[in-house]
Formats: sequence, structure tokens, C-alpha cells
Amino acid sequence: MEEASSPPMTDEQPKEGKWRNKRRNICIAVLAVVVILFLVILILALTVFKAKRPVITVKSMNLTDLGVSVDMARMRALLNMTVGADLSVRNPNVAGVKYKDSSALLGYRGETIGDAPIPAGRISAYSTEDMNIAVAVMADRLMSNPRVFADVMAGVLPLTANTKISGKVSLLSVFIIHVTSAVSCDINVFFSNRTIDYHQCTYDTKL
Repeated sequence: MEEASSPPMTDEQPKEGKWRNKRRNICIAVLAVVVILFLVILILALTVFKAKRPVITVKSMNLTDLGVSVDMARMRALLNMTVGADLSVRNPNVAGVKYKDSSALLGYRGETIGDAPIPAGRISAYSTEDMNIAVAVMADRLMSNPRVFADVMAGVLPLTANTKISGKVSLLSVFIIHVTSAVSCDINVFFSNRTIDYHQCTYDTKL
């Protein structure tokens, strides 16, 4: 009996193997380039382009439209008042910060007695934006607190002012970092000379 002969080798089989190896090498090279680019972008985002915290600074506060009257018979005090604040928000990033609608709040002994809107906006890279805010006191809310009469008679009204701004920083159009900046100040309103004193401002700025 004759032995079965194996099929003859053709040139196409080694060519297929070469193409497979070539395709594999190309895929590996492309993957390596993508990984390297991603690592470079990540390193830049964490170093050179690292998101920094916007900084809120209270430049000044003032008192306007102050009207005070006392009804001794009913042991009541009537008060109309507007508190103004000049703030600045500095963006130390290489990219702009977009912030959403927010509010400046005025409080009296733990209760909100006034608020003023802060419209959404954008702060360019390495820029500082000034904000002028006026918060009118809601007289009905203030008068509903039983301690306000004693404070008015003492000549000093203790208040708190709070402002919070939340936004995001887009780095290289790839990384979106959310940031929040807030400031809270204790305020004393002096009725005798119609002045305002702000102190003990607490700044809370975080990513």
C-alpha cells in the first residue's frame, strides 16, 4: 500500500502568518500609544493642570436703609434693613470655572431672615470676579423671633452672612472637577451709629 502524501506547502500559508503577526503588532502599537497618551494627560491633569480651589474674599460689608422704631407699650421693635457685601472670587486655574445659580443668606439666631440671588456665571482662568450683593431683611421673619426686642434695646443685633458658590472646572475637555467655595461671617449691627462690624469669617473651599 502506498503511503498518503501530505498536501504540498504553499506560499499563502506563511503570508497569512505574517499578516497575522503584522496586525497584532499594529494593534499592540496603537494600544501602547493610547495608554501613553492617557497617562500623559493624567499626569498633566494631576500636576500642571491640577484643579485648584476658587477663593472667596469678603472685601467689605455695609449697612443701608436702616430704620428702627420701638413700641414700648407692646414690647415690640420694628426694623427695616439691607446689608450689602462686596466679595471677590479668584480662579487660580488654567481653565475657566463655571458656577451655577446660588444665594447669599442672612441669618438671625439660626433662622434665615433674608436672601439675595447670585446668578450663574463663568470666571476666566487666572481671573478675579467682583460681586456686589445686597440682602434685604425680611421684617416679618425677624420680628417673629421673641429675642429681637431685647437685642434692639441693647443696641446690637447679631447676624450671620453666608455665601456659597458651586461650579466645575473642565481640564483639557476631558476631566470635569466639581468645586465649592463658601464663606460665613458673624455680623454685629450697631443701631447707635448705624454701622456694621463683621468678624470671624470662616472660609470653606473644597474640590
